Amino acid sequence: MRISKSIFLFFVFVTCLIFYVIRYLVKSEVNRLVRENTLQDVVVTGKLSTNIVRKKNNLLRSKKPFVNGKRVLVSGGAGFVGSHLVDKLLQDGYDVIVVDNFFTGRKRNLQKWLGHSNLEIITHDVINPIYLEVDEIYHLASPASPPHYMYNPIKTIKCNTIGTMNLLGLAKRVGARFLFASTSEVYGNPSVHPQPETYFGNVNPVGPRACYDEGKRAGEALCYAYSQTGQTDVRIARIFNTFGPRMHIDDGRAISNLITQAILGKPMTLYGDGSVTRSFQYITDLVDGLYKLMKSNISTPVNIGNPEEYSIKNMSQIIKKLTRSNSSIVYMSPVPDDPQRRKPNISKAMHYLNWKPLVSVVDGLKLTIDHFKKELRAQEAWKPFKDFS
Repeated sequence: MRISKSIFLFFVFVTCLIFYVIRYLVKSEVNRLVRENTLQDVVVTGKLSTNIVRKKNNLLRSKKPFVNGKRVLVSGGAGFVGSHLVDKLLQDGYDVIVVDNFFTGRKRNLQKWLGHSNLEIITHDVINPIYLEVDEIYHLASPASPPHYMYNPIKTIKCNTIGTMNLLGLAKRVGARFLFASTSEVYGNPSVHPQPETYFGNVNPVGPRACYDEGKRAGEALCYAYSQTGQTDVRIARIFNTFGPRMHIDDGRAISNLITQAILGKPMTLYGDGSVTRSFQYITDLVDGLYKLMKSNISTPVNIGNPEEYSIKNMSQIIKKLTRSNSSIVYMSPVPDDPQRRKPNISKAMHYLNWKPLVSVVDGLKLTIDHFKKELRAQEAWKPFKDFS
């Protein structure tokens, strides 16, 4: 009996020893990978990935304190708006964690920052919880163009409800300030013009755009609930139509459609009679507005947009002139539930944020057209060779 007990104790001792040796070796390997900066892109698949992210973040913080001393999470940070916001945050010295499922986001939007010690990229869908230590959260994750958010309407609703709840929960746990990227679509087809933040909107809850419009309205309601219960410091940006480099050339938005068609010499399509209006702002103005809103003490919704209003017909003529295109203009059937007018009242942003758009629409269009030409040339260059046999 004594012999068997001794053997048992020896077996337990050896097992524990092996366990701690393996644990030490794993930790050493993680530290080595972190120091060599080979974990730039982390795919979160479980606890081990989260621990690796935290380990790397802690090491970076201890090795080289970042200028602002703040760690910022940007959901949807590889997308059109998110990547431009990441540019500003990194230029200002923040430590930035990008969380993106790359449904519409693209890693090449962040290409110039890959390898930078203050940038982390985590492939993750925000409808699943994530556990990080951050000081600020910009929640930009969501498909934003009609073809993208209509492609999977349930996923769009989940992103703006469950995803928003998950990130609000994270903000509550770690005491982070939270900014929700809402949209002018919460106003629906407005009966008030221009639209102030006090307007409740006119939205069809069972139409083709409802997954996005009502998803954002629900996201705002969640932010309000967390704010009113004193659990989270929130900011809500109602973003109006925005354009600029890194837009998808085929995302279905009016600007991208018209520019692409004009450059390629294809007919420029207008839906309805072209009298529908929109107010377009350049991307750098939006980023500046989001940044100022995050730094403010305004917890109620704020319109971020350019109050210059253009009919889509007028915009098509401007783009045609800037691209020197010979494209014809054709009229298609109206889009269901398409808002007829859109123009922000930005008095609140001007007063409380000292913000207004600085880039003219024409100047912004010139920069965007140059970008689209490069994109289209790159696509042409990568076309497979034709088989003439």
